[in-house]
Amino acid sequence: MENLIALLVAAPLLGAVVLLCGGRRLDRIGHLLGTVLAAASFVIGAVLFVDMLGKGAEERTFTQHLFSWVPVEGFQADVGFQLDQLSMTFVLLISGVGTLIHIYSIGYMEHDERRRRFFGYLNLFVAAMLLLVIADNYLLLYVGWEGVGLASYLLIGFWQHKPSAATAAKKAFLVNRVGDMGLSIAIMLMFTTFGTFAFGSVLPSATDASEGKLTAIGLMLLLAACGKSAQVPLQSWLGDAMEGPTPVSALIHAATMVTAGVYLIVRSGVIFNAAPDAQTAVTVVGAVTLLFGAIVGCAKDDIKKALAGSTMSQIGYMILAAGLGPIGYVFAIMHLVTHGFFKAGLFLGAGSVMHGMNDEVDMRKYGALRKYMPITFATFGLGYLAIIGFPGLSGFFSKDKIIEAAFAKGGTEGWILGGVALLGAAITAFYMTRVMLMTFFGEKRWENDADGNQPHPHESPRSMTIPMIVLAFGSVFAGGIFGVGDRFLKWLEPVTGHAEGDSPVSAMTVTAATMVVLVIGVGIAWAVYGRRPVPAVAPRGSLLTRAARRDLLQDDFNHVVLVRGGEHLTRSLVYVDHTLVDGVVNGTAASVGGLSGRLRKLQNGYARTYAVSMFGGAAIIIAATLLMRAV
Repeated sequence: MENLIALLVAAPLLGAVVLLCGGRRLDRIGHLLGTVLAAASFVIGAVLFVDMLGKGAEERTFTQHLFSWVPVEGFQADVGFQLDQLSMTFVLLISGVGTLIHIYSIGYMEHDERRRRFFGYLNLFVAAMLLLVIADNYLLLYVGWEGVGLASYLLIGFWQHKPSAATAAKKAFLVNRVGDMGLSIAIMLMFTTFGTFAFGSVLPSATDASEGKLTAIGLMLLLAACGKSAQVPLQSWLGDAMEGPTPVSALIHAATMVTAGVYLIVRSGVIFNAAPDAQTAVTVVGAVTLLFGAIVGCAKDDIKKALAGSTMSQIGYMILAAGLGPIGYVFAIMHLVTHGFFKAGLFLGAGSVMHGMNDEVDMRKYGALRKYMPITFATFGLGYLAIIGFPGLSGFFSKDKIIEAAFAKGGTEGWILGGVALLGAAITAFYMTRVMLMTFFGEKRWENDADGNQPHPHESPRSMTIPMIVLAFGSVFAGGIFGVGDRFLKWLEPVTGHAEGDSPVSAMTVTAATMVVLVIGVGIAWAVYGRRPVPAVAPRGSLLTRAARRDLLQDDFNHVVLVRGGEHLTRSLVYVDHTLVDGVVNGTAASVGGLSGRLRKLQNGYARTYAVSMFGGAAIIIAATLLMRAV
């Protein structure tokens, strides 16, 4: 069975190579080939999963060594794979949700002339993401990490004829490069500290290293996670990335790519456990981003950007849980899986709405769509109930566990983190209810598009609705399957570990508090958007609302501090280079040249001049000699 692991990556990678290099002769079947190869990866993963279930908890780690990439003295870089309970969870999520999104894309991209290339990019992304999660060492993980960044750049900017899409792709690439530098530095520190990159050598030896080195490694890993998972302060690219086709938003920005940072932190949990300062930094980043994304999501009228703010916030929950250490690792991954179902379903539902509304994204121009798009309404509604934590649905089980774990942290820190998580749950209920009401309820507010065409809302084709239905089932049942009987905890505990915290509040109290804030959030949204007509133009709003519409001024901050700051720094360096560095060099050269010119005048070729100089020199020597004798 171990020999099948490489096929997980090989199948979609083969699809990417064939579709991107095969030319237009594959235009007719390219989308089918890409979908089949993504599905093949899922089938292989399912086979390995069944085999893994038949083994004991301590025997569920499969390894496959392919070859030595760089075998030199003192430096060994191998290409090998490790499949354990943690990586298997990601394999099934990436390949399963990825296959559904491939199927959805067959209908969504039906009329796009470059559909074959789009599916090639999707296959490339799936292959890179799978490589990231099954690599058995940090250096190979970095290859997958960079591959994911490249594929996301290509997919976000797929419609590069739109300047906004091209700009968004470039922005995502550049911001992620900052995080990538953190990962590269962390890997270098690992090598200098442990002499290897392999998980099997680095992680067991982590407790033997100094806390200072582990803190540095942990902070660099956190920086990398902030870039890929759109966490503060590297979150500015996520909203703009919605310029890509909607299947891209569902695949990259809901279920897979943005979860790579969570995987990195949980996989490196031993390092963070031994570096409390780095672990605290993880919880702070998660808590801040949790509220940041939720507030931004409250003010967006673009349906995809509202969901993007939601993604940022939900990933913040996962990072917060991962920062709690062994108390929260399992719950971070559990919420990651349930979020993969309901958020992918929500994004695909948003794409279905856009498909029926002439690609309109402004929710103020929707309304009453439940009558015209019943399947989209039902599947989107189930995803909505799951994300707000409605009892019995998947989000209820995973999010409540994170809130419990936050309180279990203990002390003042536990109360603060638990309070932030509860506040985030209330805001989540508000902004998601807002999206539901503005899109599917109320009176229709449709307007003619730029060409004067009246939208005619209609249900999407089966290739789009079937994946939405499957994801809706996951939104409803995944949490119960994982949460009841602590199945998921027992599944991951051999890899991530688990420790019970001494919570100051009971699980029942947390559940009751969560239900209260849920009702409050839904009630406020209903009072604002359900009981009164939604205006066609957004009101001016409060200062906070106006700031949230501009992503809490994150781009303004980046422009002032980074762009302008970088420009001023560059100009200062150029000035120093020209005046000081070049001044010293040029001044020295000018001095030598001037001195040489003056000395050259002494060598004029006239014998009388040389005779006078010799006489003068002799006179000076005689005078000096007489003076020394007199003294």
